[in-house]
Amino acid sequence: MRRWVQRTHLAGLIALTLAACARGEHVPAGGAFTVTDDAGRHVTLAAPARRIVSLLPSFTELLFAIGAGDRVVGRTTWCDYPPAALAVPSVGDGMPPSVEAVAARRPDLVVLYRSGPNVTAAEQFERLGIRTILLGLDRLEELGPAARRLGRLTGHARAGDSLAAVMDSLASQPPVPSTTSLVFIVWDNPPIVIGAGSYLDRLAALAGARNVFHDVRSPSAQVSIETIVARNPDFVAILSDSAPPVPPRYASRPEWRVVRAVRERRFLFLPGQLFGRPGPRAAQAIHDLRRRLEAAR
Repeated sequence: MRRWVQRTHLAGLIALTLAACARGEHVPAGGAFTVTDDAGRHVTLAAPARRIVSLLPSFTELLFAIGAGDRVVGRTTWCDYPPAALAVPSVGDGMPPSVEAVAARRPDLVVLYRSGPNVTAAEQFERLGIRTILLGLDRLEELGPAARRLGRLTGHARAGDSLAAVMDSLASQPPVPSTTSLVFIVWDNPPIVIGAGSYLDRLAALAGARNVFHDVRSPSAQVSIETIVARNPDFVAILSDSAPPVPPRYASRPEWRVVRAVRERRFLFLPGQLFGRPGPRAAQAIHDLRRRLEAAR
């Protein structure tokens, strides 16, 4: 019964997300307004942004989801969802951003992921008279606030608030009890795993899996293979967009075969486009991971 309730609730969240994403309400400008970004900077616009450069796939998805996709005039090479985003000119990888390529798009707002190098880039844009906002998106709990800010900055406050409410509801759900454990390995030499400070850790908990490195408070951490062996995960989760998915190269190396899940080829191949970026499709990612876990048991 509990599993049925959880599935029903998750299906409802997916439906609500789709409904929120379909709304494109415009809120008329009423003079200058200010939001505070995740770097503590006050971002003031005289009117809703009309030419936006998005420098993270997550931001691009959020902007399209709240109905502001027609305001996006620049994106990174990796911004490939929704499909309509591919029609937007690319300004490069985005990390670090090319100031010249971004400025050439004549934006009135640039959305950047909060990081040290991007703080410097934001200062460069500001000196050129281009307004910027720095947002952190490491955790599921940060999606709602990001949607609200972007909604306000684009004149889509109602749609932004609606999507934020769905994201906040999802983030507030308790973990699903489970005896299944996994490890997210994002690099093999040296081994780097996902910790509790990550969006992926929260997705796993809501899908009914326990991240064996949940005790690591940072988004990611370097560990030893021996530590992974000691944690003995049931599955190794790998983000990959290759079709068909193939085991990672390290799976055949002797030093990695001491990890039981690697030796037994117990891999969960998760679509990178869906799982690799916090965004409006979070409920869909949780549903997908739950389905894969149930099929693999």
